[in-house]
Amino acid sequence: MKNTTLNMINNLIKRYPVLDVCRSSIQEAVEAICASYSKGGKVIACGNGGSASDAEHIVGELMKGFILKRPIDDDLYGKMKEVCPNEADYLRDNLQGALPAISLMNAVALNSAFANDQAPDLAMAQQVLGLGTKEDILIGISTSGNSTNVIYAVQMAKVKGIKTIGLIGGRECKLKGLCDIAICVPEMETYKIQELHLPVYHALCMAVENEFFDS
Repeated sequence: MKNTTLNMINNLIKRYPVLDVCRSSIQEAVEAICASYSKGGKVIACGNGGSASDAEHIVGELMKGFILKRPIDDDLYGKMKEVCPNEADYLRDNLQGALPAISLMNAVALNSAFANDQAPDLAMAQQVLGLGTKEDILIGISTSGNSTNVIYAVQMAKVKGIKTIGLIGGRECKLKGLCDIAICVPEMETYKIQELHLPVYHALCMAVENEFFDS
């Protein structure tokens, strides 16, 4: 891990000292996400309610430039000129390097159909079954740590050999023991847990971006 990436984690702890207890799990999560991307994998994120919004937020920070500009490399630009020479400069100047990520929360038609036809609490697991590969990494977000649909998604991920990260709170819960990496922010109330989840996943996205795009 780059020194600049470690400094980002240190800066997070400096701004939020209560997260010092999460330092090692945050660093481990960064390393695991980077390992997934290095193997050609993607991030899969899921959660309910406010945590569903957090899952979408994570995808937004990974799929486009967050802190860094992520310029298109010369090889890709060359292919753009071959395929669409008149638009190549516009594409190069406005597109950004992406870190592949999907949220399981935005497949409205699939989720509602599966909930109606089969089992509502297995809709996320169905997507993991259909989309997940062993190179991927799944981030399950739950303030209680006991959200049944997130637990099923994590279980299916483990069935498929996908590494899992739990973003949870300070109470004992099923996800804590189930996930490969558990980031347990030290709060018990839902809104307080969510207030700490945001800077944690911002730091994860920033650190991973730094590993791949910092020149």
